[in-house]
Amino acid sequence: MSMNNSEWKPKIVAFCCNWCSYAGADLAGSSRLAYPADVKIIRVPCSCRVNPMFILRAFQKGADGVILCGCHPGDCHYSTGNYYARRRMTTLFSMLDFLGVEKNRTHVEWVSAAEGVKFSATMNKFIEQVRELGPNVRLEDIRCKQN
Repeated sequence: MSMNNSEWKPKIVAFCCNWCSYAGADLAGSSRLAYPADVKIIRVPCSCRVNPMFILRAFQKGADGVILCGCHPGDCHYSTGNYYARRRMTTLFSMLDFLGVEKNRTHVEWVSAAEGVKFSATMNKFIEQVRELGPNVRLEDIRCKQN
């Protein structure tokens, strides 16, 4: 590949729960806190709504990193949704490790609606982790690539 890592911009998909993390992203934006435009946010009703297959599909479609953001444990709008999400993600991390996908390509973070600063900082830190790893080549489907 001819470009070096300083020129390359990773594609990040962020699944954010409607009640906390998406509102935290909105607060970060309205507070003019910077995080890269390469973060594509997908709003979901609850973090437990994110099926691990969604994350695998994001990688297949060309994402270099995927992050799941939800309400803090105990503060879920749907009572226990984030506990289910945490369990599913632990299983997914184990499967990704088995497939040889680098650990730092996926992340789970609990961000409340009042934590715009934390949302921005989390996204910036995650982008840097993924940038160090380089492009996703392990799970990307060549048929999904745009020419």
